Amino acid sequence: MTNANPADNDTHFVTLLTQHQHAITLVVRALMPGEAAVDEVVQQSNAKLWQKRDEFESGTNFKAWASAVTRFEVLNYRKRQARDSRLHFSDELEQQIAVEMPVWTDELSDRQLALRQCLDDMSPDRRELLLARYGDKEKLADVAKRVGRPVGSIKVTLSRMRGSLAECIERRLGIDGGTS
Repeated sequence: MTNANPADNDTHFVTLLTQHQHAITLVVRALMPGEAAVDEVVQQSNAKLWQKRDEFESGTNFKAWASAVTRFEVLNYRKRQARDSRLHFSDELEQQIAVEMPVWTDELSDRQLALRQCLDDMSPDRRELLLARYGDKEKLADVAKRVGRPVGSIKVTLSRMRGSLAECIERRLGIDGGTS
């Protein structure tokens, strides 16, 4: 990044890095499914992106550049963990994921926004029930006891709510001919 004022460059870079933090995390998660060290590699990627900030050309696709740097950080992590013989991706699959990841992150962001809007449209009681079970990961028996309803009744209600949420999200995204 070349600007007259280095402080402005750094501020702009931090803004871009912050805006794309979710996409960077998704790249790491996609390349390291089930791996406990995702947060560690995301932080290593952030540090490497900061070190390489002068190599980023302002006006180009930051997400694509950051995804490429992040992919190399995942590869570096894997080299350090080579003694662990769990899941390993082929170079071809890693390349395909790296190419498709920016599209996936955009789709996920759209879905997250639609989900938030659909949750906002719910009654407070229904939203609280859904968030207690899935957001707080409260046990089904504990939720049922707290609201004074049988477990089976809560299961049915949650199932219906998931279906309604899915339909709402599809409508908001314009899937199946719906409108937003």
